Amino acid sequence: MSEKNREAKRSARERLQVQREQEKRRERRKRTLVVSAAVVGVLGAAAAIGLVATNANKDKGSSGAAGPVLAPSGAQGKDELSIPVGRADAPSTLTVWEDFRCPACGQFENAFRDTIKELESAGQLKVDYHLATIIDGNMGGTGSLRAANAAACAQDVGKFAPYHDALFQNQPPEPDDAFADNGKLLEIAGKVDGLESAPGFKQCVEDGKHDKWVVNSNTAFQNGGFSGTPTVLLNGESVFPKKGGEDISPANFKRWVMEANKGKQPGTAPATPPGTGASPS
Repeated sequence: MSEKNREAKRSARERLQVQREQEKRRERRKRTLVVSAAVVGVLGAAAAIGLVATNANKDKGSSGAAGPVLAPSGAQGKDELSIPVGRADAPSTLTVWEDFRCPACGQFENAFRDTIKELESAGQLKVDYHLATIIDGNMGGTGSLRAANAAACAQDVGKFAPYHDALFQNQPPEPDDAFADNGKLLEIAGKVDGLESAPGFKQCVEDGKHDKWVVNSNTAFQNGGFSGTPTVLLNGESVFPKKGGEDISPANFKRWVMEANKGKQPGTAPATPPGTGASPS
């Protein structure tokens, strides 16, 4: 074979290799766009559900709860209605209003949990959780109230964050008021290491110790002018289902936090037990 023919074949092989690499890159970009669109589409639809639920709840109102207002241990903010998670001195704060029966909240949590935890661990983000009961008002039942009270009881024993996650990971369909059963809530507590047997937790759940606090939190939500759950604010600016003209996605959310934190030191306060909200010593 002549040197000229060998060079021609080598050039052809190189062009074919380049074409294959280009096709692989295009396919990777296509998969990324499909996944991103799916996440945004699901979250956008879920956000609309939250909006409808909020409007219905305004019509029906929330059932009251007897007894004194007993805020969970470490609750902060106005009227002690916020449950903080993460390093107290993190440069950015995510404020989240959620209902444990709300399907949109479950979609948000399951899509963004890992990203939020990564930013918390890096000292870049702290989260202030606020609990609402809009689905009880929309669908009937007491599951939102009962689950929120149980989460507040978990906060008392330093297990709010993992129990919060377990509730959303085991969330029933919206019309199913399964969380109205304290037995179901205690069953889910069994999935969180050390929670079910924690002193006082079971009694707190069964007694509805924090019911009135939950009712007050829901009233604050209704009076806050929010459009639905989840309401997600990064340093006071709404980021769900989009921030400005950009749809929320795990990658976008992480970028927004890092842009907000540019030039700022990450939080270095000792990490408190998940969910206690106690001031670090």
